[in-house]
Amino acid sequence: MFDALTDKFNNVFRSLSGKGKISEENIREAMREVRVAMLEADVNLTVVNDFVDQVVQKAIGQEVINSLQPAQLMVKIVNDELVNLMGPVDTQIYTVTPGPTVIMMCGLQGSGKTTTCGKLAIYLKAKGHNPMLAAVDLQRPAAVHQLRTLGEQTETPVYADDSKVAEHGNVAKGAAVAVARAALNEARKQGRDILILDTAGRLAIDEELMQELKDINDAVKPHQIFLVLDAMTGQDAVNSAKAFNEKLELDGLILTKFDSDTRGGALLSAKMVTGKPVKFLGIGEKLDRLEEFRPEGVASRILGMGDIVGLVEEAHKKFDMEQQEKLAAKMEKGEFTLEDFITQMSQIKKLGPMGKILGMIPGMSEIAKNVNMGGTDVEKHMGRMQAMYDSMSTVERKKPDSIDAPRRRRIARGAGVDANEVSQFIKQFEMSRSMMRAVGGMNVMSRMKMMKGLMSGNLGSIAQPGQNLLRTKRSGWQAPKDRNKKNKR
Repeated sequence: MFDALTDKFNNVFRSLSGKGKISEENIREAMREVRVAMLEADVNLTVVNDFVDQVVQKAIGQEVINSLQPAQLMVKIVNDELVNLMGPVDTQIYTVTPGPTVIMMCGLQGSGKTTTCGKLAIYLKAKGHNPMLAAVDLQRPAAVHQLRTLGEQTETPVYADDSKVAEHGNVAKGAAVAVARAALNEARKQGRDILILDTAGRLAIDEELMQELKDINDAVKPHQIFLVLDAMTGQDAVNSAKAFNEKLELDGLILTKFDSDTRGGALLSAKMVTGKPVKFLGIGEKLDRLEEFRPEGVASRILGMGDIVGLVEEAHKKFDMEQQEKLAAKMEKGEFTLEDFITQMSQIKKLGPMGKILGMIPGMSEIAKNVNMGGTDVEKHMGRMQAMYDSMSTVERKKPDSIDAPRRRRIARGAGVDANEVSQFIKQFEMSRSMMRAVGGMNVMSRMKMMKGLMSGNLGSIAQPGQNLLRTKRSGWQAPKDRNKKNKR
């Protein structure tokens, strides 16, 4: 999502690192490039000017000019300012006692508000809460039906009153307020600790919409008001947020569709323009794709440094940790099967869109770009590998070395791929198996060196001459077909 911006930042830092000495003029010239890059990313003009001024002042004040590593110091200053621009953020939703805590969700039509209500319900349930959804959008066609469907999918009760639903412009005055009040009473009866109100939206902000939201606000007095914004609309989203905040006292923003080809302008502008923090990001269509917003992680990704902390947190939430422990034990013994390979691939898919995952691994976005493979390409490739695995017999899965030319052709037909792809799939597995065996045979120091290479994004250092980090122990093991060839000689 930040590819263009990341490229521009990296080019600026490369130009600084290529200079033996650096001057104030070099810094100002570099920041002019950054300014253009941020404007192209649809960042608000005032935000861009303030950001560039802050970086220049700090760069000169911290004597970057006299530093032995000016480019690295500039990266740190820019990173700190990006974090300041977007944060600080407290993503915790504070609840009241006695409940229920009322959360009012607002937003324009098409922003993903109703879907986000379902995502928020899943998020809250994972935190140990018992939410209820309320269908207060009485004007949009099928809005109540959509929320009921989300309630079934998330196993969350939904309060709705079909008798008050009408076409746009024909909803009785005060109907939305009545539904909101009735939903609050029902949530109390059922002992629900959080009530999420899905309110009506419009194609644009108008007086009728804002009056309805203000009436609901006065009637049920929500404890949190979140505005859902479509990140793809860029500065339009930020302008909408500003207008909503002038009419209602917002507590935070939720940006949706962040897995799309958005330039990031809304995210970088929102906090400064509205004074309200972005609390969550909607990444992907699946209902578990709502993430707490971490300015540090996003700043790091914009600068091409990945977000290992965010990746680890995501893995802990979505990986089967018992399965991971079993795999770790097998690795210690130098065992890694084709089934393990596919299982790991399935685990990785749980983390979200591959474009996002690649961006979180230091250096991986650059590597993917060099081999001309983006997140969508990786996802398609993984899907084809799964199809090839599904086309194999039990014996072939246990003994991939037994897959000869006729078997490859049969597997290819079953998976709808070319026979050469089956060969490539087996080779990829064999490479992974070699790496797992190597890691299993490493001592602690070698593993630490390998992790240092991965964390820095310098993946080439893992197998550089003289380091031999991936060289396996000389165990004498060979694949059966290779051993047979040797015996024939």
